[in-house]
Amino acid sequence: MSSETSWIISSRSTGNGGSCVEARRQGGLIEVRNSNAREAGTVVFTTEEWDSFLFGAKRGEFDRLLSD
Repeated sequence: MSSETSWIISSRSTGNGGSCVEARRQGGLIEVRNSNAREAGTVVFTTEEWDSFLFGAKRGEFDRLLSD
């Protein structure tokens, strides 16, 4: 498996300047950024952290952050 991938944009992102999240693998790390503000930099996760985040997101552990 290659240690670097292209940026992948979320399928939930819109093409008209809406919320756009991109992620890629760079070496042993996962980088995440806002495609509308790429100059703002990235948030970096280890593969273990990213795996834990995805597991929690799939289980709905972060859903309460969306409610008022």
